[in-house]
Amino acid sequence: MVLPSLRSSAFLCLFAVGLARLTAWQQNGWSEFMNSKSNKKVKDRAQCRVVDGTHAGKSGIVRDMKTSKTGHVTITVVQADGERFKTMAKNVVVES
Repeated sequence: MVLPSLRSSAFLCLFAVGLARLTAWQQNGWSEFMNSKSNKKVKDRAQCRVVDGTHAGKSGIVRDMKTSKTGHVTITVVQADGERFKTMAKNVVVES
């Protein structure tokens, strides 16, 4: 099946623009984006605040860090009242 030239050229144009943006993002700001939530590393016994996910708005002390087979880091956060919950490390900000 042959696509009409207008559709295929529009698709190629959008694809090229998207690819150019992705390339620029990777060269200029990829690491900034990945580290924008936290300027410090999540460590055991660090005070943290959850900024994204199911537990957004909660805070506590980081305990029990685990890395899954796929490379995602999960942490257990213990709140001041002793309540515990698990969340992804990417969803927390380390507080000073």
